[in-house]
Amino acid sequence: MAALEYEITVTGLVPATVLEEFDGVDVRVHPTVTVLRGPVADQSALHGILGRLQGLDLELVDVHRVPDNRDCR
Repeated sequence: MAALEYEITVTGLVPATVLEEFDGVDVRVHPTVTVLRGPVADQSALHGILGRLQGLDLELVDVHRVPDNRDCR
């Protein structure tokens, strides 16, 4: 099964050293939030990412799977 793409939004800035841990993730920094978007191998990996962000005391704003164009058929 191919990795699914997720978008995760947190309040605050994610340190660059932590971002290096997330391969293939696109990062957009806005004045008050950071948006991470990229492939996640499975639910376990998703929970690992969320746990890592929680450990930084960053507030989770939103998590959602990005629809795959193939889902629209």
